[in-house]
Amino acid sequence: MHQGQPAILLDIPARSRYLTFVIKQPAELKNVLTSLAHMVDGTSVVMGIGIKVVTTMQKEVPGLQLFPELSKAPVPIVATQGDLWFWLRGDDMGELLHRGRAIEVIAKPAFKLHHVVDGFKYGHGMDLTGYEDGTENPVDEEAIQAALMAGESEKMDGSSFVAVQQWLHDLNHFEKLTAVEQDYVFGREKSSNQEIKDAPPSAHIKRVEQDDFDPPAYVVRRSSPWIENQQSGLMFLSFAHSFDAFEKQLARMVGMDDGITDALFTFSKPISGNYYWCPPLGKEGLNLAQLMN
Repeated sequence: MHQGQPAILLDIPARSRYLTFVIKQPAELKNVLTSLAHMVDGTSVVMGIGIKVVTTMQKEVPGLQLFPELSKAPVPIVATQGDLWFWLRGDDMGELLHRGRAIEVIAKPAFKLHHVVDGFKYGHGMDLTGYEDGTENPVDEEAIQAALMAGESEKMDGSSFVAVQQWLHDLNHFEKLTAVEQDYVFGREKSSNQEIKDAPPSAHIKRVEQDDFDPPAYVVRRSSPWIENQQSGLMFLSFAHSFDAFEKQLARMVGMDDGITDALFTFSKPISGNYYWCPPLGKEGLNLAQLMN
């Protein structure tokens, strides 16, 4: 099996920079992707490819699709599908800036930079509300099984699919809640991170409890807070070997199965939604054989 991009299974870095590109010149896609593949190590730079790139190149990546726009759901979900995505990781924002500039130069013949978001690690890995993020993440072998494709094909093994959503928080609203009300939003005690057994059915943990689905909906979350001017929230990343688990969780969050919406929506909302294929690593950068051969 080809190795997955290592950052998918690593801890959240101190600093992150997320770049989204859209196609500008389709005829240059192959040459640009080949050049980018050589500079992506999967650790300091993670790359994801959108469905439009694949279809424009007249290729197929089994399992890759557009992000679903649930405009008629009890809580509408937006889709803002990009074509190429990078997650830059490190400790120094200046270094990430220059790394992103280098990527933009290489990508420019085929792609236009569309959106940039800067993220960071808060405390020991918390959301800006002060609650720990990613508590239920699978670890070790379970994380590998959840996040990376295996046993499918030589070209696809080691792949991962990532759902990317930028969530915008209303922290002023959240901070007006009592401590108990805040705990009930997440279904955990802020002070101890312990699950609250009698939390209401709208509590976030009860909406996305991975073992409550059949089969279990395991994903590996690698989210980070973000700040831009006076706005802030969470850049949500969900890696898995398919989009099935994420879509099951999302459907339950918006109440499509029982009409109960996730309490997160009382103070936060997604303002973007994207799906990408994260190719495996080969001997020299990303293995793009699925697109090039």
